[in-house]
Amino acid sequence: MTDPTPAVHDRVRSLSSAELPAYVYDLAALRTHAATVRAALPERVEVYYAAKANPEPEILGTLGPYVDGYEVSSGGELAHVAKAVPGRALAFGGPGKTPAEVTASLELGVGRFHVESEYELRMLGELARRCAPGRRVAVLPRVNLPVPDGSLAGSSLAMGGRPTPFGLDPERAVEVVRALTDGTYPHLELRGVHAHLASGLEAAEQLVVAESVVDWAMGLGVPLAEVNVGGGMTVDYTEPERRFDWTAYGSGLARLTEAHPGLTLRIEPGRALTAYCGWYATEVLDVKRSHGEDFAVVRGGTHHLRTPATKGHDQPCTVLKSEDWPHPWPRPAAGSDRVTVAGQLCTPKDVLARRVPAPGLRAGDRVVFSLAGAYAWNISHHDFLMHPGPGFHFLDAGSAAPTAA
Repeated sequence: MTDPTPAVHDRVRSLSSAELPAYVYDLAALRTHAATVRAALPERVEVYYAAKANPEPEILGTLGPYVDGYEVSSGGELAHVAKAVPGRALAFGGPGKTPAEVTASLELGVGRFHVESEYELRMLGELARRCAPGRRVAVLPRVNLPVPDGSLAGSSLAMGGRPTPFGLDPERAVEVVRALTDGTYPHLELRGVHAHLASGLEAAEQLVVAESVVDWAMGLGVPLAEVNVGGGMTVDYTEPERRFDWTAYGSGLARLTEAHPGLTLRIEPGRALTAYCGWYATEVLDVKRSHGEDFAVVRGGTHHLRTPATKGHDQPCTVLKSEDWPHPWPRPAAGSDRVTVAGQLCTPKDVLARRVPAPGLRAGDRVVFSLAGAYAWNISHHDFLMHPGPGFHFLDAGSAAPTAA
């Protein structure tokens, strides 16, 4: 949704100018959404939350009852998530794992490793021999599969089906599977296969990809406990009211599990779980006209909320009008119904939304950007120009103490 929830609306209204910009997260809304997602999925589908989407401890903890584990992609994420949600199942993925990171993950007892290359397999095998001599470490080779024609047409970010640094080409993945089953690595165990081919896919597209991954995995002719078909469920920033069809996706996955008794499927959603629970709230500092177009300059900008600059879209937003103007100088106002919202950075790329409907917008009004619960603060270039960081507020049923960044 574009408009903030009542709890978020009230919190944003209550903040002083000095407390803006701020991220405001509605944890009750997150719980409701996560419960809906979980209820739509069949029993033999596990959900691991991709912590890279938003690793705030409050977010990780709120998702706890609705996920089977967490996927991490670096040693830093590993340590952070293990501390925030101790004792939960973890999967370690991502390219470029270092020996120190793999050693730390083995010592923490990470349950699954997504192996991205033959080198990584050899490194893991040797380190498992040294660091985990009493157990066999579960491995899922990540395979970069070709995909059915047109199945990635709607993708916003392709990570497979073409030359990429991610995963193993199918013929090389077959060799890795062979090495994991012929005794070459006695301390490693082939758990299954992992593939994450694209992001931004609708349910029907996701199912085509999932079916192709499972078909390939079953064609290996070796016993597999699970197949991880990745994440990448679409979040539509142009139509924020429209959400991924979890019901249709769950029904399709149910048919897939029925066709393969004993096989567990695993998905790794990130953005599609948490994007909707977060808002970035700020205040209009100035309104000006340039070459026939109105601009609103707000506190903060893309160094706090990099998503629109990264994805090339306009971040959905709502204007909260304010009658408060404590200054003795005149209050600038927009002269047209549409305004481009820009931040404080010295770059023309610092634009949050272009020509959004905002009739009568004035300095001192507040702008609240929705869909800011994923890949927002945590991917932003915080220190550019050294502006102050935002505040952070985690609301639970409308009441929670705010914490500062």
